[in-house]
Amino acid sequence: MVADREAVHTALSRRRSRMLRTVSGMAPLCHYRVMAFRKLFGNGGPRFAADWLIVGLGNPGEQYARTRHNVGFWVVNTLAKRAKTQPKATGSLMHIGVGELHGAKVALVKPKTFMNLSGKAVAQALQWTGCDIQHTIVLYDDLDLNAGALRVRAGGGHGGHNGLKSIGQAASLEFTRIRIGIGRPHINGEPTWDPEFVSPWVLGVPSGEDKRVLDEAVEQAADAVECIMTEGVDAAGSRFNRK
Repeated sequence: MVADREAVHTALSRRRSRMLRTVSGMAPLCHYRVMAFRKLFGNGGPRFAADWLIVGLGNPGEQYARTRHNVGFWVVNTLAKRAKTQPKATGSLMHIGVGELHGAKVALVKPKTFMNLSGKAVAQALQWTGCDIQHTIVLYDDLDLNAGALRVRAGGGHGGHNGLKSIGQAASLEFTRIRIGIGRPHINGEPTWDPEFVSPWVLGVPSGEDKRVLDEAVEQAADAVECIMTEGVDAAGSRFNRK
């Protein structure tokens, strides 16, 4: 009997030691999870807390960086310089950076998803920044505006733009949008809707006068964002909407 009790005691001691080692081994994992949570949300609030969320639409990757379709990214890059920040890859859905413009915190976002899935990034950015949709500005290219033209508007539909469709499905369409005209390709002097010509145009790299016009529009679009923040959408529309 004594031998049995000693055997049981030995077995229990060994089991207890294994449990302690297991718990000890779990401690670092739990610690890292807590630290990751704190890194993301800070002391109970979003890590990227901001007053405004500014999103440029485009496609990720160096091969698309200078294309017309990525003109929204160009504006975010311009604003990042003004706000003294640099959007960095965070998570799987976006590049994000927080800076300051006119005394307000601005979160600048470039989705890492492709254009058609932009809504996933925008929905997550809304959560991470604590911004509401009324303090969200989305910038994107528009084939049906002349190259360099701008249109500022609060709310509206998606107009057939796949990026906006995705945002509407994942969040809402009640954000402020700035459309940046890239113009349509022309065949024999006439604008064309033929996908065979439209796709290479949208994903093409502008040069010469076309590039100069778009570069100027990017600066104007960045100015329009700042005007929306300080004076409102109507004032920005009156000042920057142009053909």
